[in-house]
Amino acid sequence: MEHVTRRNVLKATAGAGALLAAGSATPWTWSPAGSVPGTGTGADPKKAWDPEPDELIADVYKRGDVGKVNRALRAWTKNEQPLPAGLSGDLRDFVERSRRLPAWADRDKLADAVTFNQKRGTYLGALYGFASGMMSAVIPHEARAVYYSRGGAQMKDRISKTAKLGYDIGSLNAYAPSGEMSVTCVKTRLIHSAVRHLLPQSAHWSSVSGQTVPITQADMMVTWHSLPTTVMRMLNRWKVPLKHAESEGFLHSWQVAGHMLGIEDQYIPATWATAETQAKQVLDPVLKATPEGIEIADMLRDLGMQLDLTLLSRGVLGSLTRFMLGDKIANDLRIPREPVWDPLLNAAWGPFILVREGVLQAGMPKEAYWTFDEMLRQFVLLYMAELRMPISIELPGGNNPHYK
Repeated sequence: MEHVTRRNVLKATAGAGALLAAGSATPWTWSPAGSVPGTGTGADPKKAWDPEPDELIADVYKRGDVGKVNRALRAWTKNEQPLPAGLSGDLRDFVERSRRLPAWADRDKLADAVTFNQKRGTYLGALYGFASGMMSAVIPHEARAVYYSRGGAQMKDRISKTAKLGYDIGSLNAYAPSGEMSVTCVKTRLIHSAVRHLLPQSAHWSSVSGQTVPITQADMMVTWHSLPTTVMRMLNRWKVPLKHAESEGFLHSWQVAGHMLGIEDQYIPATWATAETQAKQVLDPVLKATPEGIEIADMLRDLGMQLDLTLLSRGVLGSLTRFMLGDKIANDLRIPREPVWDPLLNAAWGPFILVREGVLQAGMPKEAYWTFDEMLRQFVLLYMAELRMPISIELPGGNNPHYK
């Protein structure tokens, strides 16, 4: 694949910034009546960010305190753990408030989410990786923000930290005092503020993004839909039988996560039906490959090579992307067809999932069932191997050094 150089990116995206800027003028019509609180201003989320932490983190950079803040937060890993010393008073107060669950959080629903995750945790990990993870490559704002920020130069590290979010929300004690989900959300929220501060300083990002400041409320909702909404779409497509309480619990766990990541409550859908309505407005229309996204997809398909040269080769990861996200996205990302894996996934993946759900007996060749099961096991090992090491979500020192 042709390497994405500065010249290639600028040439290929000469009109993209204007196109995205024009697209941002599309009126926001989703009603806050469909949100968790059922009310709101109805303000366009494409013109809103996360002002309180944005101002605090901008001050951290201006004071030259990035290292100091990172050293302090490195020791904070558990939801109810006292905050370490070393944070300025204003930042400490913000983190202390932001680590608390919203008043509308329902512990019973969060318990149902645990049951949901227990039943299908292994292939939920695959969905987060192959569907949600690869979808990020065709979300233009997200792909460009990743590519030109520090994460674009440290893709494995960036993916490990993203995987931690999926791992923490699926853990048995996600939001419990001994869990880590609240910590992960707050630290990720601070990282978003850091990227908002740093990326506008990148002439490369500014020339192609069509934005003045990245990671708007709308961008965060697009990413949110690439996770729970996309997962639920897949489960429905495979006709996975879901108990109502467990499905609602899964949604609620992500509603809470959205709030804790800094999304305004008025944009967080109250039900799966309103989530689907919103996704059709904010997610589906924006999916498009960019030179940056093509390069990111190429890097993502290489991640499995270091674990297993057969089961998690580029071909398998590409085929799973095609199966999960469809031919158009796979073709746009320049992912070739796989003569063995493509038909096997189309024929046997659905029955495999239903066997795992206990709905069907193993009515497929044992070799196919074992291959899928082993593939999932290896996929989990790939990410869990990273998660067994301490992963510190920290403020970046700058943007992608390859694009100064």
